[in-house]
Amino acid sequence: MAIEQTNGQGQHGRVSYNKAILLSIINLAAKEISGVSSLCANFGGSKLGKIFSTNYYEGVKITHAKDGLVIDVYLNVYSNFNVADVACRVQENIKNSIISMTEMPVKAINVHALGVEFAKVD
Repeated sequence: MAIEQTNGQGQHGRVSYNKAILLSIINLAAKEISGVSSLCANFGGSKLGKIFSTNYYEGVKITHAKDGLVIDVYLNVYSNFNVADVACRVQENIKNSIISMTEMPVKAINVHALGVEFAKVD
């Protein structure tokens, strides 16, 4: 993935990011929100498709559209948290992280809460 940038003197350049860097930023941004139990490694689709897909990594799927990134995050939420609130905070944190670290435009961030995890009682 590449992005065109200009420096303060009007010179143009090209910066490219490895998709693994974007996946890592998204993964960390999602996990640092309280209420997120984990990202879902198996969110559906065929296993063979996941092996050969370059858009999928541990609960994150990235699609590069003309006007920005479309990011799908699949996660589990702890039972004592509001799912809508957690999803909203995950969206905000991912968007802020991507923009501040890469300056790439983000078109959409879709958060899919696939499960609820209950606290273990000892």
